[in-house]
Amino acid sequence: MPTARRLLLTAVAAWTGLALAACGSDSSPASSGPDGALVLYNAQHDEVGKAWADGFTAKTGIKVDIRNGSDFELANQIVAEGESSPADVFITENSPAMSLVSAKGLFAPVDAATRAQVPARYSSGKGDWVGVAARSTVFIYNPGKIPAADLPKSIIDLARPEWKGRYAVSPSGADFQAVVSAVYALRGQDEGRAWLQGIKDNARILRGNNTILRAVNAGEIEGGVTYHYYWYRDQADGGANSSKVKLEFFGEQDPGAFVSVSGGGVLQSSSHPTEAQRFLAYMTGPEGQQLLADGDALEYTVGSGIPANARLTPLDQLDAPTVDPNTLNGPTIVTEMQEVGLL
Repeated sequence: MPTARRLLLTAVAAWTGLALAACGSDSSPASSGPDGALVLYNAQHDEVGKAWADGFTAKTGIKVDIRNGSDFELANQIVAEGESSPADVFITENSPAMSLVSAKGLFAPVDAATRAQVPARYSSGKGDWVGVAARSTVFIYNPGKIPAADLPKSIIDLARPEWKGRYAVSPSGADFQAVVSAVYALRGQDEGRAWLQGIKDNARILRGNNTILRAVNAGEIEGGVTYHYYWYRDQADGGANSSKVKLEFFGEQDPGAFVSVSGGGVLQSSSHPTEAQRFLAYMTGPEGQQLLADGDALEYTVGSGIPANARLTPLDQLDAPTVDPNTLNGPTIVTEMQEVGLL
């Protein structure tokens, strides 16, 4: 029984973020990757993280061990591991997971030269992580079901009664949770909660942005809230799931024009801090950003003045609102979404 009890306590500690030392376990730093490789906790798309890791290794000879997961899965794991985390670098799809780790003081300051490669609006105001990519919120729609003239003028409109049952969202994903975070940041707690309740009352709930895309394409629903690249990637693959879909950028600094930042940071506990900072500099530098622009992810570049893939509407034309991405509070938003019944 002592062995079983120890395993149970260890599992509970990993889930809640309690120190493993409280269970009597070894509190010395965890080992690094194979052969002293950098350990990347990658919550970005697998292929994006791999492209950056492979490019960095080819350039420097420094190996990178990639451990893939979702935004909050890996963020919560880092918090649970604390100073014993084997991670050297953490990258995400959306910034609220970065904010969670930042709030615990687990990131090292980003080197000044790396911060200079990324516009301040795409990085943490604390200087402890930087943007590595970005994605724009859009409204996708089926013009056979709804004419362009009748589209919502603001994402806030989707809480109005006339939109009941006409569009879909995927509240279980980190993407939509980041969008909700932005609405709260830009409109405040009270208006944010009222809007969120309207979304709960009106939206059809689907799991995954690609599921929304297919439903809109099939004419099962008029429209949906997603990020831009789901439509662009399907179009690039032949448009099987988007041939009858168009997308609308909200613009005009509307909360619906929110650009979500994919972040990157070096862990304070990194066993290879110099090499980890070099990797972050590479991802945000000309070569790393060009890899993103040339790849199939079709996310926006944010660093070193490298233009995004030519298929995309340029980022500087989206008229997105300005939000310090490090203020977007994922855990609070999850609680809000639970309280209104979206989760």
